[in-house]
Amino acid sequence: MMRIENVMRSAPCLLLASLLLATLANGQSGELVAVVAKSVSRTVELPGEIQPYLRVAIHAKVQGFVETIPVDRGTAVKAGDPIAELSAPELAAQIAEAESKVQAMTATRMEAEAQLAAAEATYDRLRKAAETAGAVAGNEVVQAQKQVDAAQALVHSRDQAIHAAQAAVDSIRVMQGYLKLTAPFDGVVTERWAHPGALVGPGGDALVEIQQVSRLRIVVPVPEEDLAGMTSGVTVSFTVPAYPGRKFAAPLARIAHTLDSKTRTMPVELDMRNGDGALAPGMYPSVSWPLRSTHAGLYVPKTSVVTTTERTFVVRDRDGKAEWVDVKKGAADGDLVEVSGDLKAGDRVVRRGTDEIHAGAALGQAHSK
Repeated sequence: MMRIENVMRSAPCLLLASLLLATLANGQSGELVAVVAKSVSRTVELPGEIQPYLRVAIHAKVQGFVETIPVDRGTAVKAGDPIAELSAPELAAQIAEAESKVQAMTATRMEAEAQLAAAEATYDRLRKAAETAGAVAGNEVVQAQKQVDAAQALVHSRDQAIHAAQAAVDSIRVMQGYLKLTAPFDGVVTERWAHPGALVGPGGDALVEIQQVSRLRIVVPVPEEDLAGMTSGVTVSFTVPAYPGRKFAAPLARIAHTLDSKTRTMPVELDMRNGDGALAPGMYPSVSWPLRSTHAGLYVPKTSVVTTTERTFVVRDRDGKAEWVDVKKGAADGDLVEVSGDLKAGDRVVRRGTDEIHAGAALGQAHSK
């Protein structure tokens, strides 16, 4: 008797639950939406690195001792500003020695010129005398001519020796000019390693490092799958942790056109004018990389996609009957999500999909755009 009463009491509850499920199913199956085809531009966040546009370590070209170094870390310099001055007394000695050689060669050239003048005078005298028959033997005139030629060759060789000696002087003077180191471009001294009294020279450590920070490179390694539609000149925005909420923008300037075989990314560079000095080399920006669709994708409401342990599908209207169509989800665009599968633009799917709507079940005819 108790069993009968319990069944009688539970029957209304079972009936109410069945009616509720039927109502929900009818509501879900009655609202249909069209599959939309459209191209959607979106962005992905990629890590980057800020680098100076120009960077150089200043080395000494000649060996010497640091006399003065008027710059230090953080010093702003202009192109041509003094960076350091070295001393190398041996260069002055070499210049003096080379100049003395020039003087010696000049003296020997003067002697050669005197010999040439004497030879030419003898030749002229003999040539005039030879105009009188029998006054001078013919071979004496020829010998005099040969002596003139030899004297001219000697003067010419002395000229070459003087030019060589002068070139040696000029070369040493050029090397002496390397004792004064100057900034190659406008920038900031970011490192200093040398101090007065230090011995520096070719192959040794650098004295300072200079970076151009008024103009920066933002280097972004772009994954292979995100390279489509990439064009020079497009403006890209980015943020840095140092300035929360502030957005920066820079044009895409350079594309590597080759992929890193290890990371499968392509380095691209943005050019950034850093007039206010807010940004600094070494910062790691978060770059909003624009993605451009090369084809129109198919989009449905996010609620239309049903995911179970076995499959992911949408419920399509096929002549008023429910049809399960397997899909793969792509990128989201607001309340819509991109799907790929056996669908086409204009197909109607259930707005609120559920596996409670069995394949072949009757669907409502309401159509919501």
